[in-house]
Amino acid sequence: MNDRLPPLTALRAFEAAARHLSFSKAAAELNVTPAALSFQIKSLEEHLGQPVFRRLNRAVELTQVGRMLYPGTADGFAALTDSWRAARRMGDQTALTITAGPAFTAKWLAPRLFHFAQKHPEIELRFTATLRILDFARDEVDVAIRFGLTADDGLYSVPIIREWLTPMMTPALAADFATPADLHHAPLLHQDDTRFLKPPIDWAAWFRAADIGVAPSHGGPTFSQADHAIDAALEGAGVVLGRISLTQKALREGRLVAPYATALTTEAHYRFVCPKGAEMRPQVKAFLEWMEAETADLSSYEASKILIPAADVAP
Repeated sequence: MNDRLPPLTALRAFEAAARHLSFSKAAAELNVTPAALSFQIKSLEEHLGQPVFRRLNRAVELTQVGRMLYPGTADGFAALTDSWRAARRMGDQTALTITAGPAFTAKWLAPRLFHFAQKHPEIELRFTATLRILDFARDEVDVAIRFGLTADDGLYSVPIIREWLTPMMTPALAADFATPADLHHAPLLHQDDTRFLKPPIDWAAWFRAADIGVAPSHGGPTFSQADHAIDAALEGAGVVLGRISLTQKALREGRLVAPYATALTTEAHYRFVCPKGAEMRPQVKAFLEWMEAETADLSSYEASKILIPAADVAP
């Protein structure tokens, strides 16, 4: 049996026609005439010695042999396309596509972009704000800022921010709630997105850590996204259990304060992730160095806090 593959153009024509089940649509996609595409498929069938399509009056359908051939052909071209995109990006030293969660993009990345742009005007930045884990090859992403507990197997991964949470509020509100115990009478803002942390971090956990009794049972507004809760706190609507990663800029500018010593840490953290080898590309290396410099002052906030692992106060 001859295992020599047919020409790549014939396989490409077959894959497109099998995906569309239409010679005309496949020809349009490949920018060839229907006659040229039909010729390529005919040459593949001659090479194979069996038909891969059953020609009907106004349509085509795969034969049993065609159905057997299509999955591997489709997967092969998908893998080839991914490899081509990855190789092309590796040689591109001007564009940088970054993905991060919506809250981190809004509260950390976006306000700082002009700093990086001023320092590296030669780099074209593109951002995708999503909670979905994107595929570096398929989605044409260069760098991901990921948060959580998951390991980044097979990837270059560097921890960049250790997450901790503590009550934060405007300076005006802080004047009314001078001690942790005063929070029993404060408007507390709640967040859904801290429930996935292991263990979950909420007001009940922080009250246990501060040893000031049970958290108030009266409910305040609940936000599905941390950045929305922070926005409400910035407007003076209440006290938020703020994440340091998302409030660093507001704390530095004095728009929020974190007056109490107790803070809860989580095993989840932010990581800078990219394909192995990509960390040496000039624009990726520049972005990582910039992020490390931008997060360097976080340790100064930790110095005034008593950091308690959330697992130590789990119910």
